[in-house]
Amino acid sequence: MKTTKAHYIQLRPHAELPDLKHLDPFMAIVVIDDDSDEMWRWDVARWLVTSGCRFMLAWGKECESWRDALDDAADEAFDYDNVAPEQAVMGTAHEDEDLEEVFWFARHRASHPALQFADTVILHVAARGRGEELLEQFADA
Repeated sequence: MKTTKAHYIQLRPHAELPDLKHLDPFMAIVVIDDDSDEMWRWDVARWLVTSGCRFMLAWGKECESWRDALDDAADEAFDYDNVAPEQAVMGTAHEDEDLEEVFWFARHRASHPALQFADTVILHVAARGRGEELLEQFADA
């Protein structure tokens, strides 16, 4: 089992994006409970990449579009050029899975070709937070 420190961040749509540079590099599990518009989704994807997210698992509403936004943000951040293995950004979408399965995959199977993550950010896109619940589910996975 991989052991990482989990951090919960509730992100209301269009809210200010907090500084995560101190966690670089990290894995993010984006739990999308609320709708978001495309422009804000792209802003969040750019912020994740520039903050040091190198592996993102998206689950919830429009999770495929979140993964696509991350892929495009990574290409943009590195000028559409080949990147060093430790800078590679990976993303997955889990629209047909239970959240518990996503947490289990993140803890036991998700891997990056060049990095091991000490920190995992559970980024909860929602008007109402569920921090304690999601952190407990992640710990139990």
